[in-house]
Amino acid sequence: MPQNYNEKSLDCRAVLVSLQMRGMTADEVEKSLDELERLLDTAGGEVFAKVVQVKDTPDIRTVVGSGKVKEIGDLCKANDIELVIFDTELSPSQIRNLEEGMDVRVIDRSMLILDIFALHAVTGEGKLQVELAQLKYTAPRLIGKGLEMSRLGGGIGTRGPGESKLESDRRHMKRRITALEAELEELDKNRSTMRAARDRSGIAKVAIVGYTNAGKSTLLNRLTDAGILAEDKLFATLDPTTRKFELPCGESVLLTDTVGFIRKLPHHLVKAFKSTLDEAVYADILLILIDASDDECASELEVTDKLLTDLGASGKPTLYVFNKCDKAIELPTLADGERENIFYISAKTGEGLDKMIARLEELVQAGKKRLVFTIPNAEQSALNILYKNAAVEDVEYGAEAVKVTATVDAKVRGMLGRYLPECDRIRKESEEDW
Repeated sequence: MPQNYNEKSLDCRAVLVSLQMRGMTADEVEKSLDELERLLDTAGGEVFAKVVQVKDTPDIRTVVGSGKVKEIGDLCKANDIELVIFDTELSPSQIRNLEEGMDVRVIDRSMLILDIFALHAVTGEGKLQVELAQLKYTAPRLIGKGLEMSRLGGGIGTRGPGESKLESDRRHMKRRITALEAELEELDKNRSTMRAARDRSGIAKVAIVGYTNAGKSTLLNRLTDAGILAEDKLFATLDPTTRKFELPCGESVLLTDTVGFIRKLPHHLVKAFKSTLDEAVYADILLILIDASDDECASELEVTDKLLTDLGASGKPTLYVFNKCDKAIELPTLADGERENIFYISAKTGEGLDKMIARLEELVQAGKKRLVFTIPNAEQSALNILYKNAAVEDVEYGAEAVKVTATVDAKVRGMLGRYLPECDRIRKESEEDW
């Protein structure tokens, strides 16, 4: 067997293939392949061998070149390999050429991730999002194979829309995509309505974000007894879950467990799951969870930061929480001054949670104050602003005005300061109070 084969098991199901191009190190390629192996394990498959082709640029027809295609094909034929997975995105023509050259089924990293999403989607919205993403991405890569599609059968890379849908003509698929987009748009409106209700409640929204398998679901379960699935696998949970959590001071926050991030997260997946990922965008506070036991935690944090920036969710008050410290051989650190609000916890044992919760409480309470507004009956639009942007505790209607007791932040106080009694004195003290 050639030296660039890293055989993992004689009882194999798939060969993983990567391309080391100019400017890439062998270590980078190996780490990406290791992650691809974890993805395959999550999908229920096994790795037989890992193949790395060193090439300055990808071959336009087969990515790795015709010689390597024959080599991999011979390996698959000799060992009854059923599947080859490329650690890069493949075009429809490249998949066709590779399958013809190897005589096995070929998928890429994005298709594998989509397969895992199809496996783990639980809610109706999650299933619709997965089906839409699969149809938009996978269908063009399967159209044109004609009767050869019958060999797909079942297994990794074939879950989701299903064989019958993918064999349909283009017009039928376009109609299905249009219908799915309409359904998701309606669900997105419902999600927006729920977000608006949360905004009116005045309860702070905290999004738990981070790399997949960092322990987000375990943390939510520990804090709220949410009872959601938490496994040591990539993308074990897909659908977001929101639960109320009461802080020691008695004030509540809404904690949301979001879908995990990963390297090379396909753009079409980000777009398909926009309404789900928007939980981070609309959150008041971000709780970034980092797996302290993973040697790659620093690069995984970089991936998380970049995706949050791309989503427009950066710049919020943020807690950086290293989880799984009970499993870490050595606790990781961040450069001095690079981050604030760094905590070390174990969501499984509860270690370190007290300090994290105490800081979360400080962030929630920062800049908020309980005030009484006197709003003339002719200016009821101000009351609507309070309902939308503050926690309204009491409303007392009078003959000429309405007295409203609400807990507000500095922004709302600035907007409605004229309705506060003794506003002149408050204005003078505003620098100290706010």
